[in-house]
Parts: sequence; structure tokens; C-alpha cells
Amino acid sequence: MPNRLAHETSPHLRQHADNPVDCHPWGDEALALARATDQPVLLPVGYSACHWCHVMARECFEDRETAALMNRYYVNIKVDREERPDIDQIYQTAHQLIARRPGGWPLTVLLKEDRLLSAL
Repeated sequence: MPNRLAHETSPHLRQHADNPVDCHPWGDEALALARATDQPVLLPVGYSACHWCHVMARECFEDRETAALMNRYYVNIKVDREERPDIDQIYQTAHQLIARRPGGWPLTVLLKEDRLLSAL
């Protein structure tokens, strides 16, 4: 059964439409859900031609046990860096400041409600 990504325009998001992870596209609705449920956001950022994004999809997003944990403990919001370079830039910069080294893709960030940005 397809998830919320099935109707998105992004090829990267649509690639994950049949994953058992309950993924949301970036937007006010998903961020409001995280606030209302007081759940952290699991934010993977990637793109459709990214080799390691496909590896992560096979090893994590397609695995039913992993998906069950992700669905239980997080609001999962997937971002296509080609569709939303602004969001990618924010979290790549945050990663570089925290880790003191460059990031890459897939980039996965955990966000807590008090650190969420409203949808741009």
C-alpha cells in the first residue's frame, strides 16, 4: 500500500512511495504532527540518482522491522535535495558545523519539536 509520497512530483520521493515507512513530504502538516505528538522528526535528505540513498532505502526503509520502529518513534519527513535545495542547505550547514566536516547524501537528521523550522 503506497504511503503519502505516492502523489508527490519528486522522483526521489515517489521512489519511496511503497516503503513501509510512514513518510511525509516536507511541509506544515508533517511539522504540525511532530509538534502535536511531541515526537522527534527523522529527516532523510537525498536525491533519486544517489547510490547511497538507494542502499539506505534497501537496508532501512524497505525493512519492515526498521520501518515499524521508525513509524512508532518518529514523524518521518523525506526531502528531495533537488526539489528543496533550501532545506538541504540548512541541514548540510548544520551537519558541517556540528561534525566539523562536510556532509553528503543521504543526510539523515533527527529534530526535536523545539528545534523545528516551519515549512519554507
